[in-house]
Amino acid sequence: MTERTSPANGGPISSGPGRRPRRDRHGRGLRGRLVPATVPLARTKAEIFDDLVLDTVESLERRYAKELAGVEFAVEDVPPDLNVYDSDVLEDGEVPLARLLPGRPGRQEVPPRIVLYRRPLEFRAMDREDLADLVHDVIIEQVANLLGVDPDELSS
Repeated sequence: MTERTSPANGGPISSGPGRRPRRDRHGRGLRGRLVPATVPLARTKAEIFDDLVLDTVESLERRYAKELAGVEFAVEDVPPDLNVYDSDVLEDGEVPLARLLPGRPGRQEVPPRIVLYRRPLEFRAMDREDLADLVHDVIIEQVANLLGVDPDELSS
């Protein structure tokens, strides 16, 4: 291992196999996480959003287990880039918030699927509580469309 001095601070810089991590110009080494993983601040927006979806889906599945047995719920960051959306898309203006794919019975059975689009929903919410309400309302709307019932029946 060769050792030489850095012109910036005069400290040694190691090179070769098994060398130490480089230090910055202040003599500090590499830094670790600023917030431990167990602290809520370490959760990403996507993880928080997934938890909001899961909370609503679990409460619906407790009440409507038989009706929602084969239904899949998914989250995508943004909707696909399409010129025209079908009637299975819940929109706010021109921006899709969620999509209901009813599924296909038969030989190649495809289960019904409800897809929520995270970024458009987050954009419309003022804070986390507002986002939770919006996610809840969108899921209720899509499940009601799937089951062919009034959304007020599901939310009560």
